Amino acid sequence: MMNKHEHFMHIALEQAAEALAQGEFPVGAVIVHQGRVVASGQRLHTLEQKESVNEIDHAEVLALRTLLAQETAIDPAGLVVYATMEPCLMCYSTLLLNGIRRIFYAYEDVMGGGTNLPLAQLNPLYAEMEVMVTPHVLRQQSLELFQRFFANPENQYWKDSLLANYTLSQ
Repeated sequence: MMNKHEHFMHIALEQAAEALAQGEFPVGAVIVHQGRVVASGQRLHTLEQKESVNEIDHAEVLALRTLLAQETAIDPAGLVVYATMEPCLMCYSTLLLNGIRRIFYAYEDVMGGGTNLPLAQLNPLYAEMEVMVTPHVLRQQSLELFQRFFANPENQYWKDSLLANYTLSQ
């Protein structure tokens, strides 16, 4: 039987699969409030420009933008994020600065994951935050999407990087 965390990660995996089908880096994210998905996003513009990749339109940031564009007042302390890959430093800090303190992810980002940031060693804004990060929820399903991405010779994004090599060796 699937638990609630797996249920929401499946929804994030659907977002990631859609991104992969469009040739994008397969990251999907959903934001949940009181057992209901209130926003979702998938990685966009990974390969849009050959010389300069857009590194702003990450799934977590796009899901957060969707949430913030809604006219509803939701206490961020009640929000939970599910992402198919460990949030990078940009996404992690963006989620934290927007009040989100519970994050579940599927696949570890050995190259750019930001959840191991030592918050207690930073300035007070971050040092006083209590954050719960849970890794490896449906890791295998997410790993398979990344393996398909990196195995495709048409995808040049992070080709031959630590992340690509690690992913393909799993």
